[in-house]
Amino acid sequence: MRADILEKLNAERTARRAAILVTDIADGSQRLVREAEIPADPLGDTLGKHLASARSGLVEAGGRTLFLTVQVPPVRLVVIGAVHISQALAPMAAGLDLALTVIDPRTAFATPERFPDIELVAEWPDSVLGSRVPPLDRYCALAALTHDPKIDDPALMAALAAGCFYVGALGSRKTHAARVARLTEAGFSQEQIGRIHAPIGLAIGAVSPAEIALAVLAEIVACLRRVPRPEVA
Repeated sequence: MRADILEKLNAERTARRAAILVTDIADGSQRLVREAEIPADPLGDTLGKHLASARSGLVEAGGRTLFLTVQVPPVRLVVIGAVHISQALAPMAAGLDLALTVIDPRTAFATPERFPDIELVAEWPDSVLGSRVPPLDRYCALAALTHDPKIDDPALMAALAAGCFYVGALGSRKTHAARVARLTEAGFSQEQIGRIHAPIGLAIGAVSPAEIALAVLAEIVACLRRVPRPEVA
């Protein structure tokens, strides 16, 4: 690999941005395509599919055999609320290789006994996001699960401002309507607010904390893989 390409690839990795290295198998020539450049690239559709799946592999294009090396940042999941759903969600997230952080200022809930081996932050979200907890970004998902606007709203605002690929919030449609009013008053556009998945999770008829956790993770994976969200009946 040429030194300049390696330098650019490392720069994208450090900045937590995705990129694809395109290698021509016949002559070994290489070029780097950053995520933002994919839509305008001649191989845009193919590169987009590989980026969505986060899988490298061989492709045929223009009579050439190319190898696509896909570099995608590790996906982080920030959960607001050390609740029963979060407890059920933790082992499932580990199985999906999601780096999980649970944030909740309520120390009665945010205890190591309830969340062993989990990055647990018993502080207010707006005081730790970007300081003790790494900044949110395009490869972060955030799920707000406390039902408490004082805790959930600042985290949702931070997630929308950071462009997280998934933002979800627990609560009924009535609860979300009040949330929309608060976020609108805070200066967020309808387009931004519309990115919030609420009620949170895929519509699978979930009832128990474990089922709700499963529905939330399924929706996160669908967004990560860029699968259109089905209409809720």
